[in-house]
Amino acid sequence: MSDSRIDVKKTYKLFIGGAFPRSESGRTYEVKDSKGNFIANPSLASRKDLRDAVVAARGAHGGWSGATAFNRGQILYRIAEMMEGRTAQFVDEIVALEGVTPSVAKKQVEEAIDLWVWYSGWCDKIGSIYGSTNAVSGSFYNFTIPEALGVVTVFAPAKPSLLGLVQSLAPVLAGGNTAIVIASEKYPLGAITLSEALGTSDLPGGVVNILTGSPAELAPWASSHMDIDGIDASGLSTAQEKDLRIAGADNLKRIFRFKEAKSPQRVLSFMENKTVWHPIGV
Repeated sequence: MSDSRIDVKKTYKLFIGGAFPRSESGRTYEVKDSKGNFIANPSLASRKDLRDAVVAARGAHGGWSGATAFNRGQILYRIAEMMEGRTAQFVDEIVALEGVTPSVAKKQVEEAIDLWVWYSGWCDKIGSIYGSTNAVSGSFYNFTIPEALGVVTVFAPAKPSLLGLVQSLAPVLAGGNTAIVIASEKYPLGAITLSEALGTSDLPGGVVNILTGSPAELAPWASSHMDIDGIDASGLSTAQEKDLRIAGADNLKRIFRFKEAKSPQRVLSFMENKTVWHPIGV
């Protein structure tokens, strides 16, 4: 009997509402390694898939933003632990797609995990550091605290594939928002593997939703969707971002492109200041 066997080629699904559905369109596309060899068929997400992800994110927002900041930090830290356990898988994927050496890939994975831990630590500190007690004249207190914006869409940068994804997603979650990630079209495996880790973590379903496919196709629908409150456009081209901002202006969407990988401003950008008045002695 021959020892040869047929490779089991992977067809990856989307991650919406804590489940792994196929694209409603039934479409997939090919992902190849740095040498042009076929690796897998991720789902090619459609407008309907994006709408489903928005519904899931909005439904999860109340529970996630209403949880204690300490609890959110614990959940995000646990995800970092699970990412640590998948280090070898992340390394193999980065080597295959980006064509770098294993040592370079491992460094990227370690930096991504460390950055995820760093942002998880901001969950219960952002309000204390950037909130304030305001000086007012009268028999009352006046407090200002940052609160979550709502549903945020993240267009993940292509390279570095895993680190770029963490740079965009972790601060959105740390601020109490729910997220829809549009993975890099060319380098989606890190986002897919992260979705598998999230699916077995204690992160509530719908807090993170991950779509694979064409950012260029999904960007116009994300910018015009009235129930998406903010967008991280770091993974889009300059021309795509321009079109995104024009369409997003109609619904006052908050759109950012970031240069700093490690900054509390990435958390604050998708938060709103809430001012509370409270009588003294009550």
